[in-house]
Amino acid sequence: MKGQMMEQALLISRLLVHAEGCHADTEIVSRRVEPAEGAARFHRSNWREIGIRARKLAQALAGLGVQQDDRVGTLAWNGYRHLELYYAISGSGAVIHTVNPRLFPEQIAWIINHAEDRVLCFDINLAPLVEKLAPLCPTVQTWVAMTDAAHRPAQKIANLVCYEDLLAAETGDYEWPQFDERQAACLCYTSGTTGNPKGALYSHRSTLLHTYASALPDGLNLSARDVALPIVPMFHVNAWGIPYAAPLVGFKLVLPGAALDGASLCELFSNEGVTFSAGVPTVWLGMLQYVREHGSQLPTLKRCLVGGSACPPALFDSFQKELGVTLQSGWGMTEMSPLGAVNALKKKHLDLPAEQRRTLELKAGRLVFGVEAKIVDGEGKILPRDGVAFGDLMVRGPWVIDRYYKGETSPLVDGWFPTGDVATLDADGFIGITDRSKDVIKSGGEWISSIDLENIAMSHPAVAEAAVIAVAHPKWDERPLLVAVRRPGASVTAAELIAHYEGRIAKWWTPDDVAFVDELPHTATGKVQKLKLREQFKAHQLP
Repeated sequence: MKGQMMEQALLISRLLVHAEGCHADTEIVSRRVEPAEGAARFHRSNWREIGIRARKLAQALAGLGVQQDDRVGTLAWNGYRHLELYYAISGSGAVIHTVNPRLFPEQIAWIINHAEDRVLCFDINLAPLVEKLAPLCPTVQTWVAMTDAAHRPAQKIANLVCYEDLLAAETGDYEWPQFDERQAACLCYTSGTTGNPKGALYSHRSTLLHTYASALPDGLNLSARDVALPIVPMFHVNAWGIPYAAPLVGFKLVLPGAALDGASLCELFSNEGVTFSAGVPTVWLGMLQYVREHGSQLPTLKRCLVGGSACPPALFDSFQKELGVTLQSGWGMTEMSPLGAVNALKKKHLDLPAEQRRTLELKAGRLVFGVEAKIVDGEGKILPRDGVAFGDLMVRGPWVIDRYYKGETSPLVDGWFPTGDVATLDADGFIGITDRSKDVIKSGGEWISSIDLENIAMSHPAVAEAAVIAVAHPKWDERPLLVAVRRPGASVTAAELIAHYEGRIAKWWTPDDVAFVDELPHTATGKVQKLKLREQFKAHQLP
């Protein structure tokens, strides 16, 4: 027997319709990308206006030939136009593909071509990058500068139109189409830690369920009484779902644009009364340094979500003692939309001795409803959930991928996704990340591929073999160290090897230092033993 309830598809457009009906006047504040002075630096909108403009944009995209399932790319910062694109693209049945502009141009072009983006929208301060990309991206038929005619980029970009011109030509008389909730909605790519990046293709259903979970009290714990500023970019796994949680619960949304320095962020925190923010540890380290140097106060800020990499204990303590702000860890992956766990204590934990409570608060987080997890040993045997045993972390749930975009095979193992993390798991669902099974380097919350760096090093005629490992860094958490073996009779310096990376990768991927050794340790099958290298260089001091 089936239940006798209405059947309504879980579609992203319903979030916008709800916000228009219940949070129409809730403010959305954005730092403009266009040059401006004083109060004009900030654009002020609300869900009523966002709704109207998103409908006009959906009409305009149809006029550009965008159909259901077509991919529409974005190269943009956190701003109101990017928010409108989130809803116009997915709401109309197309797929929004957010692209990370911080990657190297060739990587960006590969991602755009793999996604087969038909239209690509970009912020005007990224026009020089787009000028380089346009000839490399044959699938893109229209490039949309996210501005008005007065600020049209001067760069030579074929098939260029202005965002505001597109909207001005439309009426906004548009009904959001109804379709299967399993239809694709968003496409996000991983950072390509092992070979080329991989696409995670989210559905409307998975995104709505993820949004519900993120809004739980033990999730992001946000309500219509909050003011939230996501520092995490909207191109980084959809800003961890915050642009979708905003219309669901109705909190004021503050979008910082491209200015993520301490002064710019503190200005927004203070002027807009921000109560919650989210970003990687590097952002909070920079913020702390700025506050200390300038004696700034953040009177309304109560809580910050820390993700991307582990929260350093010293940072956690400093925010609490010096600013009265709680840093709260979260854990997830692009393949998980991304939310898997948020560090929310239970009532029984509040009375723990201070040191025990702090140990718990520094864990990666506690599983949210919708995500199941287990840890297994090398043979796939399930290990106890005692918070002590550690093994490979596996997850499953309705917003975890089944396979990668255009992937011929599924990465799942007996229905579980292998995260690549080594972790502990306890009876309350707390995850403690102890290591990463992959040799990826996480610098400031962004991933760097050791394989790509090794291949470039070994393309130098004086290098016989190379390995890249992560070493600790006080600001960026980790930075790459190149360990190299010179060819017999060849000569190369550290500076020459580092210079060899110039023009081949994004500048911030470049190794900080080079250590020369006579030989690299290998396994019996010929693989480099990076575990031994990490042990050997764990005390290495970067310049």
